[in-house]
Amino acid sequence: MIKLLVLMNSVILLSKIEEVSTELGEPDCKLIEPFVLNSDETLVPWLLECSSQNTFMIHSDKILTIVDPKPTLLEKYLNLTK
Repeated sequence: MIKLLVLMNSVILLSKIEEVSTELGEPDCKLIEPFVLNSDETLVPWLLECSSQNTFMIHSDKILTIVDPKPTLLEKYLNLTK
């Protein structure tokens, strides 16, 4: 599923997300092809400047909320991830 995530540090990500079963204390959310949503609604690959990966694991407690993206944002994301 593709969702908009607001992280605890106020970064907004648009990403495919999967919940993963893990041991207590391990990261439990898998982000696939995450993009940062800028204030002008442009999308920039997350951590591109320091990693060539496109899949990241994070702790769910770092996520403030998860919502459905607007159709226009979803379309932009789908075009960028083709």
